[in-house]
Amino acid sequence: MHTRTHTTRHPSMPGRAARLLAASACLLLAVAAPAQQPAAPAAKADKFDRAELREIADLALIPPVINPSPLPRYDYDTQDYVMALTTERTPKGRIWTAWIGGGDSPKAFLLAASSDDNGETWSKPRLVIDAQSPNLPIPRTVIIGNFWTDPLGRLWLFFDQTMNHFDGRSGLWATICENPDDASPAWSPPRRIWHGSMLNKPTVLSSGEWLLPAYLLQRDGIGPFKGKNVFSELDPQRGVNVLASSDQGKTWSLRGLRPFPNPDWHEAMIVEKKNGKLWMMARTKKGIMESFSDDQGATWSEPAGTAANIRNTNSRFFFRRLASGRLLLVKNGDELHKSKGRLQLSAWLSDDDGATWKGGLLIEDRVEKRATYPDGFQAPDGTIYIAYDYNRGPGQILMGRFTEADILAGKPVDPRTKLKMVVARPLKKQEPQAEAGAE
Repeated sequence: MHTRTHTTRHPSMPGRAARLLAASACLLLAVAAPAQQPAAPAAKADKFDRAELREIADLALIPPVINPSPLPRYDYDTQDYVMALTTERTPKGRIWTAWIGGGDSPKAFLLAASSDDNGETWSKPRLVIDAQSPNLPIPRTVIIGNFWTDPLGRLWLFFDQTMNHFDGRSGLWATICENPDDASPAWSPPRRIWHGSMLNKPTVLSSGEWLLPAYLLQRDGIGPFKGKNVFSELDPQRGVNVLASSDQGKTWSLRGLRPFPNPDWHEAMIVEKKNGKLWMMARTKKGIMESFSDDQGATWSEPAGTAANIRNTNSRFFFRRLASGRLLLVKNGDELHKSKGRLQLSAWLSDDDGATWKGGLLIEDRVEKRATYPDGFQAPDGTIYIAYDYNRGPGQILMGRFTEADILAGKPVDPRTKLKMVVARPLKKQEPQAEAGAE
């Protein structure tokens, strides 16, 4: 399966949707740094027919605005919600972390801040992608994203844009920053590279190719799109879409596809084993499942539970190869083989490519509130950084800094180790809201 990506064009759209598209485009062009906008009112499922919904979904094809000067509009005293997304380190040591504001709902938008002292202190929000507008018939949402520093030292931000949480197609966009350590980082115009979303970092293979685990949800939509199957032609592509690039991200092609049983939000991750086999693990309603590829991601084995009997609740986990050659796994709970819900976060290491796991460092040991959505990186000195949310919503984005020695000991033993560092905390009182459930 080798389908080349292409530049997205807006189809001809008659009637109301065409006027809405033109109006929205004018709105986006009129402001270089848009103010935080209220979301459009939620639409009832029977308000639009299938043809109208397809036209409305094309409003998500308009390139979103990258706002590098979001203050004071998006300062913490205007925010009442946080949901963790991603963290990454730049070549000169700056750490960027992004999260979702607005809600785990169609009201969502993306914010990011940075740290220049290894996570000890953090800037106020310095990057925002907010696609909301009261002029839209239904909300336009940015709810998934991931930072990644590529081998050239460029900082990528992959993110989605969709109508009303998920319109059946969504869209994976990317913006690149070539000076992420500067006082005023510059971000490229966002480019839509595929359908669906992507929550985890690409993998650089031993061949030099880049693999990106995007995913197109195995459902037809959420909210007004549910049950309408607006993009039925995409049904054969639903699942984890493995995108490949052999030209350092200039172009991406669909190399392989792996649907999963009991699907949820997939959030797949890929590592290359020492024997060259590719190992994918993904989130499902039944927990973590795995699949393997012997042909660089073109075909994948039927998914099954993990051979190492890793048990995790229906939530995101983190899985990556470290510089030492070991594999790192971060999951909920304080045990590898048990699931206790979205409580605690622990780190584990494997010396034998995932056959067995050691350690069990509790990055987050509290059980009073939920801890979710870990993402991380390893610094050149070997230190591991993991960001996550604690008490999602009115709570905090936190970061743990630790080493492999800490993991193997099951407790902090390195003087550099510091847990529960605060990245972001909303300061506005949260108003009651109905969550749509991207969790």
